[in-house]
Amino acid sequence: MYNKLLKQILFIIVMLLAASLACNMPGTAPRNEPPVYSQPEPLVFEEPASSEVPTAVPAPIITHVNFPGTSVSLGQVVYDVESSGTAPEKRAPYGDRYDTYRMERPFTQDMTYIPDMDIVTYTVLIEGNWVYVSIELIGSNPNNDTGIHYGVELDTDYDGFGEYIVWSNPPYTAEWSSDGVQVFADKNHDTGGLAAERSDAPLDGDGYETKIFDSGIGDDPDLAWVRMKAGERAMVQFAFKAALPGSSFLLGVLADANLRDVSKMYYNDRFTEAEAGSPESNEAYYPLKELYAFDNACREAFGFQPTGYEPLLCPREEPTPSPEIADPTEPTLEGEIMLVEQPTEEEPTGCQPPSGGCANGWWVGEPDCYCTPY
Repeated sequence: MYNKLLKQILFIIVMLLAASLACNMPGTAPRNEPPVYSQPEPLVFEEPASSEVPTAVPAPIITHVNFPGTSVSLGQVVYDVESSGTAPEKRAPYGDRYDTYRMERPFTQDMTYIPDMDIVTYTVLIEGNWVYVSIELIGSNPNNDTGIHYGVELDTDYDGFGEYIVWSNPPYTAEWSSDGVQVFADKNHDTGGLAAERSDAPLDGDGYETKIFDSGIGDDPDLAWVRMKAGERAMVQFAFKAALPGSSFLLGVLADANLRDVSKMYYNDRFTEAEAGSPESNEAYYPLKELYAFDNACREAFGFQPTGYEPLLCPREEPTPSPEIADPTEPTLEGEIMLVEQPTEEEPTGCQPPSGGCANGWWVGEPDCYCTPY
């Protein structure tokens, strides 16, 4: 009985060993199916949550030391053409000379008049360390919703090319403020294009390309200021340090409610006259097209005596000398003898009566010229 049980156990062990060897024999491996790959889900990267709150960059602290005067005299007056009289006719009376950068365009593109940018006069006063420029307007609201920028151009070498522009951005207040006031320089001498006394359009350039002052930020935080004076005819006043232009310069003013881009000045070099249009109804290019809502005034000389040939200078009226008439009784010197010139009798003109008169009659003058009996 025991032997029989032992044989059965051995048989089972042998069969298990045989099955194990058969699984490892070549050619007997089970067939594997090709793997199936599924498209992975796209990875989504989420910004890690941050507990830090971004902080605002603090505005630079500007400390003003030198302020313009509160009460300012007006100084030397320069007149400009104004268009209030012809505005109902949608035209400027005259004064727009495109080639020489004299603009009289206080109108929108459809020739609607903007009195708040129409310059009547400007005055310049140099007092102490300051230059004061006051621009008188036809209108009463420099804060017109068209967004008018006013400017002062400075030509320090009298060649017609501007070296600096003092440029204001609205809104304007009654108190002196440097907010919104910028000063730009033209360091590559291209504000006037190729020649300041003519239009070189179409010509690319970068005008006043270098900003040297912006709302108190610059080498001198007190360099330039602006304010407005309300009234039936409002006034925009600038004050800037006299050191900016130096002791002698040409100065002109402008108002701009369209392009408002100092890097494109002078505007007459950017557009041909045909592209710009004209505000004068008798001109070929009337009405205004690309260049509108712009007014400027001629330039006046300060600190030097101009020759009259400086580009963009205000025109000078040459006096006509009257001929000198010598007093015939006035003694004249000839050598060492004083002579008195006697008046010369005028030669008679026309027919004259006989030297002895008419015998027994009257003289009948021109045109008949004869004696008639009593």
